[in-house]
Amino acid sequence: MRRADRLFQLIQLIRGRRLSTARFLAERLEVSERTVYRDVADLVAQGVPIEGEAGVGYRMQAGFDLPPLMFTREEAQSLVAAVRVARSRLDEALAGHAEAALSKILAVLPAASRAAAESLTVFAPPMALDPATRERLRLLREATEQRRKVRLAYRDLKDVASDRTLRPLGCVYWGEVWTLAAWCETRAGLRNFRVDRIAALEVLDERFRDEPGKTLADLLRQVEFERR
Repeated sequence: MRRADRLFQLIQLIRGRRLSTARFLAERLEVSERTVYRDVADLVAQGVPIEGEAGVGYRMQAGFDLPPLMFTREEAQSLVAAVRVARSRLDEALAGHAEAALSKILAVLPAASRAAAESLTVFAPPMALDPATRERLRLLREATEQRRKVRLAYRDLKDVASDRTLRPLGCVYWGEVWTLAAWCETRAGLRNFRVDRIAALEVLDERFRDEPGKTLADLLRQVEFERR
């Protein structure tokens, strides 16, 4: 756990109880009590109103709350740009979530920052990503997250047809097309498949676990080796 994340969690733990001992906090954060003492001292030095002492316990002064998450003008613009570029290149479900998240962020920005972000003159023309390819992309993304095998009918660039059973490892966007990085059980090797050349797709109930030589990291190492 990053230290910044640990400090944030430490604040939440102290806020959530009337009194928290260093031992309790150390167990919850999976660190030593000495680390808790040091983190609390650092938070107090930064102005967080924590009361108490080592050997007794800690509590938060009444009325304390974390400041709302804020972005600079440039950070807000970068988020708008990212969503504009991504939304026509993602499947419908993921694009919708990106739009919803951006709307929530823009809604809490100061008026000037929101106006600057929304008036950003950076655009991305829609891709020619047909609905069938978008739907396959969604199914593959979800199968990858759920570690479920897939069966597909595929036509390669030479128009050779094949049926494959795959372990989907990741969806990769190359600027023009999406590909599926996978371990092909049919060919017993790491392969890439263009999503727009998948003729039929079935997500199987069978799940898989990472095995040496069959992971996304292995495929990336293979690609890097081939580039040399």
